Amino acid sequence: MTTFDMLLCMAGVFAVTYFSRSLPLLALKTEMLSETLRRWLSFVPVTILSALVGPDLLVRDNVLSLGPDNIFLVAAIPTLLVSWKTKSFFGTIAVVMFSVALLRWLA
Repeated sequence: MTTFDMLLCMAGVFAVTYFSRSLPLLALKTEMLSETLRRWLSFVPVTILSALVGPDLLVRDNVLSLGPDNIFLVAAIPTLLVSWKTKSFFGTIAVVMFSVALLRWLA
């Protein structure tokens, strides 16, 4: 691969990344969105986070693990309660770290 080919490839990656991220922001200004669409879009971050965290919580060694031996799933219960009640990011992180450490120490 020549230097020109590499620069051309980098320019293409930049263009695709830049336009795929900036065009939706420009097209979906909050003033232009209906209340229904705005409400629907508000669930997207939660959905993405659930899709990222869910498999780590529920799957151990490529097997669905819903029992009490899954310490991460057990630690998620008080973490979800604290997160829901306090809405504190750092409080949630502290609870999950403490819960996992305590469960590992007890195991």
